Amino acid sequence: MNKTKLELIKERALLNHVPIIMDDTLETIEKYMKNKKVDKILEIGTAVGYSAICFTKFLNLGGKIDTIERNTEMIKEAKENIKIISQDYKINIFEGDAVDILPNLNDKYDMIFIDAAKGKYPFFLEQALRLLNNDGIIFADNILYKGYVLSDYNKHKQRTAVNHLREYIKLVTENPKLDTEILDVGDGLAVTKIKF
Repeated sequence: MNKTKLELIKERALLNHVPIIMDDTLETIEKYMKNKKVDKILEIGTAVGYSAICFTKFLNLGGKIDTIERNTEMIKEAKENIKIISQDYKINIFEGDAVDILPNLNDKYDMIFIDAAKGKYPFFLEQALRLLNNDGIIFADNILYKGYVLSDYNKHKQRTAVNHLREYIKLVTENPKLDTEILDVGDGLAVTKIKF
């Protein structure tokens, strides 16, 4: 059986231990996005471009994805992958650190996908809320981080990441203006919408 180009990209990423979106996480996001009209998606953390390619199916005609990546090797591979799939006219990669890039963005997005440095999630949230359309959705991947976040995990190695993810969950669940679900799919997915 011939594998699709996308399957080959996924296979290579997994083989090289590149963290890509898990199948059940992608399926869950698809359910949320199925009936939405999407013109612009922002992704924080491109890796090899796999998730951005998967997200192109949510776009309206003429829709665009902006994705941010700081790792030069990943950027190179992402560009190649996006070209192989012929989606380079839909996906724009901002090269650099999301901490520097996000404050300079002023577009409004219908969907924002956060999957980058765990220690920066609260900052990413602050920027995502500023850039989100009123009826948009923010997805934060790996929010439960191997189960550490909701346990009493306190080892030094991952402490910063775990504490920042806990802070993210607190911010999205305790803000009365936000409606958030924390789902046990993949490595945990937080789904946040703005309440009307």
